[in-house]
Amino acid sequence: MNNHEIDYEIYGDDMQFVEIELDPGETTIAEAGSLMMMEDGIGMETIFGDGSGQKGLMGKLFGAGKRLLTGESLFMTAFTNTGVGKKHVSFAAPYPGKIIPMDLSRLEGEIICQKDAFLCAAKGVSVGIEFQRKLGTGFFGGEGFIMEKLEGDGLAFIHAGGTMKHLTLSPGERLRVDTGCLVGMTRGVSYNIEMVRGVKTALFGGEGLFFATLEGPGDVWVQSLPFSRLASRVFSAAPQIPGGRSRGEGSVLGGLWNFMDGDD
Repeated sequence: MNNHEIDYEIYGDDMQFVEIELDPGETTIAEAGSLMMMEDGIGMETIFGDGSGQKGLMGKLFGAGKRLLTGESLFMTAFTNTGVGKKHVSFAAPYPGKIIPMDLSRLEGEIICQKDAFLCAAKGVSVGIEFQRKLGTGFFGGEGFIMEKLEGDGLAFIHAGGTMKHLTLSPGERLRVDTGCLVGMTRGVSYNIEMVRGVKTALFGGEGLFFATLEGPGDVWVQSLPFSRLASRVFSAAPQIPGGRSRGEGSVLGGLWNFMDGDD
């Protein structure tokens, strides 16, 4: 194997974190800001690129450029067990959902996922980009023209919002998914964008104008709560005027409190 072999355990239900066990000399890489805690004896190092062991300056620049195009930082953090005996380091999910372990050695060495799904991985996993062949996929795909591609033969961990559903598509079997709900897929799955049929459905259906059409064979992971949908609900419930309360606070007690507080 080219990747470091790591053991892990996932804790929690809706707000999960993954605890990774490192033997002496083993390393895991993670996105900046995802660290939850680590034991004494684990060293941190900021690395340039995707942590896949690119050789030479041009290789590192190419790896960093791929991460920049996917909207991620140019740098990643490597956590290495520099002590004696097994050590543990934990990484937390950024919002409510599920952490999904992906054994790339069992997934033909590659998984394509939405650009902000990657959480952490064994050192040696390459975090690259996947260009969609059709321009319509990029313009209307909900996740942009570029998706992330994780390559290697080790463990990688991605995060999905809400509840995750794993499906296996047979050859020729098709599945239609809301564009924001697509988390990841294996490379054998073809991915395209299809417009909602019917003027009334498109304008008044409330589900958007486009959805993703996936065709097997391969595996697909779907999430119930895309972060964009969660952020939209939070924003709509936030105060709409400076120093004011949310316009959505429409209960009798809420109105009484506003009256007593001097609000109009």
